[in-house]
Amino acid sequence: MQIQRLSLPNHTLTPPTLAHRMFSPSLSSTHYSTKSVCIPNSKSGLSYSRKMVSESLSSSRKCGGLVRVRCGEVQNDDGFYIRRCVELARKAIGHTSPNPMVGCVIVKDGNIVGEGFHPKAGQPHAEVFALRDAGDLAENATAYVSLEPCNHYGRTPPCSEGLIKAKVKKVVVGIVDPNPIVDSMGIDRLRDAGIEVTVGVEEDLCKKLNEAFIHKMLTGKPFVTLRYSLSINGHVLDQLGEGVTESGGYYSRLLQEYDGIILSASFTEKFSVPTSQEPGANQPLKIITASNPSTPIQLPGLSEENAF
Repeated sequence: MQIQRLSLPNHTLTPPTLAHRMFSPSLSSTHYSTKSVCIPNSKSGLSYSRKMVSESLSSSRKCGGLVRVRCGEVQNDDGFYIRRCVELARKAIGHTSPNPMVGCVIVKDGNIVGEGFHPKAGQPHAEVFALRDAGDLAENATAYVSLEPCNHYGRTPPCSEGLIKAKVKKVVVGIVDPNPIVDSMGIDRLRDAGIEVTVGVEEDLCKKLNEAFIHKMLTGKPFVTLRYSLSINGHVLDQLGEGVTESGGYYSRLLQEYDGIILSASFTEKFSVPTSQEPGANQPLKIITASNPSTPIQLPGLSEENAF
């Protein structure tokens, strides 16, 4: 039996319709078949979703040349768009540290007109990519962002000013940024500019997305996860389950989420040093502990610069 920390699921969204610049999602209790059209894969932080056109198997009818599940007024669902922000943000797992993962969606007249996520520390934030994607359509639109827009100059300009310059009408925020240099100042700046701001949509989900970042901001200490294996009779084992180190396995996915891992010398003597097999994953720093540190530890394939 293995005791393991489960990573946050991908939360892939499956609404009746998820159309980029086509039409907004609407909910129904009927069943759907889905037609998909391929869109180029995301580059950097600019994310183009696969366009999906869903047809109801019963009681569907066409509106304006497009197949919709329901005609008429589409109900606004802030939670849906924030969940989409989280889905986008997770594309950068393992690449944003020490920054948080953030996703942004621009919506106008019920249509998604722009999307983006923060791809890597030092690169533009999610709002920048989403606004670039939306272009002039961002004016009078609603911007959804999983984390409060920043309001300070760092390696990138403040996102609050970018949203103001784009003349968005409303901003919906998942959670307030716990970073002391942000902490509600981005929200205040938007409101001072006359932009309506809603805070706390899908708050638990957004907190879970960046639990390591939030823990570091609030405590000043690193976020630590303990992973160990137990036998049925309660003995600690130095072994991993079958398939968990392969791409898609929980251990492979866990490794890409952390900046460093601590291993015992006894483990590394029996097994190869674990690495994440996820495509494009950053490999964590390996920290090896030993009862006799004066004895050289021979670790095939592990360079001196990333072992202690």
